[in-house]
Amino acid sequence: MTAIEFNHVSKQYRLGLVSTKTLSHDIRRWWLTSIMRQEDPYLKIGETNDRATKGNSEYVWALRDIDFKVEQGDVVGIIGKNGAGKSTLLKLLSRVTGPTTGTIRAHGRIGSLLEVGTGFHSEMTGRENIYMNGAILGMTKAEIDRKLDEIIDFSGCERYIDTPVKRYSSGMTVRLGFAVAAFLEPEILVVDEVLAVGDAEFQKKAIGKMKDVSQGQGRTVLFVSHNMTSVKQLCKHGILLENGQVSFMGTAEDTIGKYLAVNLEDIDKPLAERTDRRGDGRVRFTNVLFRNAKGDVVTEAFVGTPLTIEMYFDINDPSVDLSKAIMACGLSDSYGMSVANWISDEIEHDFSNLKDEKKIVLHIPALNLRPQTYNFGVQLSIGSTSPKDWCDEIGPISQLTILNDSIFTPGVNLKDCRGHQALVPARYL
Repeated sequence: MTAIEFNHVSKQYRLGLVSTKTLSHDIRRWWLTSIMRQEDPYLKIGETNDRATKGNSEYVWALRDIDFKVEQGDVVGIIGKNGAGKSTLLKLLSRVTGPTTGTIRAHGRIGSLLEVGTGFHSEMTGRENIYMNGAILGMTKAEIDRKLDEIIDFSGCERYIDTPVKRYSSGMTVRLGFAVAAFLEPEILVVDEVLAVGDAEFQKKAIGKMKDVSQGQGRTVLFVSHNMTSVKQLCKHGILLENGQVSFMGTAEDTIGKYLAVNLEDIDKPLAERTDRRGDGRVRFTNVLFRNAKGDVVTEAFVGTPLTIEMYFDINDPSVDLSKAIMACGLSDSYGMSVANWISDEIEHDFSNLKDEKKIVLHIPALNLRPQTYNFGVQLSIGSTSPKDWCDEIGPISQLTILNDSIFTPGVNLKDCRGHQALVPARYL
């Protein structure tokens, strides 16, 4: 049985406006389509949602001609770069907004977790929000009463369940929101990247719950994530979006392979030309170099050896206060799983001298990571690490290959291993 069906669905936005419509547009559309019996002119204009080009039209297609089906009980991963249209697709399915063209059919109740606090009233308590969300899903009070203890227990918010959610942290809000969406028995569960806000323990619980919902209860799950390991573990099938269009559909593993291949194509571009980045642009990274202990530029290094990373940038806003800069960079594996991060405000370093040097240098005394090729990404923000304060965030921008060597016992090489890359010196007693 088909649970979700998208038939040639497109979504158009008008750039620069909160609303996509004006009275003059509405009158013109009514006159041309209803009186003159002509084609709607606003559906003929517009450009593909490609952030790599500036574009000439004030209209853009966030999604264009999306066409697919999802069978009941299937778990589908929606993946793609930032701005590819993933969240827009889920908002259309959840009826947060409507399509410009095409039709969407969903059989059954939909439980959505799209953003932190979606569907919550900030002045109401956690308990009151559970009942409100259940009512929105069409459940009776008796049904919610039956699930209430499970929801509260899973969320881990029992102590604060009668506190207004405006006082919850983002992690607590996500925990409660996911518990409500998963336990109130929707036939279709829609989950966006918000699980990234939760801690590792909660993410593991959430993945396990989604598996149980799909495999044990035969419910349908649509899951958006940049964590390819989670997508591979949870999903049977995948959909890859590029510039608002479906570029590939297949098994989760094949879809992930296509996505990673697209990301690696960007690594070959000069950093200054990369457009797949986020931030306000006050500061922009222009180059990254890895240097070994001798100062030579390298792309490979042995396990346990020192490495220096030089990150060069341009300043596009002279008023920016670089003494408040927070630098974050890190390595991730081929599935996007973060394995090592270095954040300046945790290391207690300030960058008041950056204006003259235009270079940030990070020294790693020992690369205690298992041998494989890692992706390197960077983020620079001013004042806080909140997305609103990002100047530049981009990754992967380059790759570093760790070569096998012995760090525990001389002459005994390390074993390949996925998921546990860090090496902590130790010995068995």
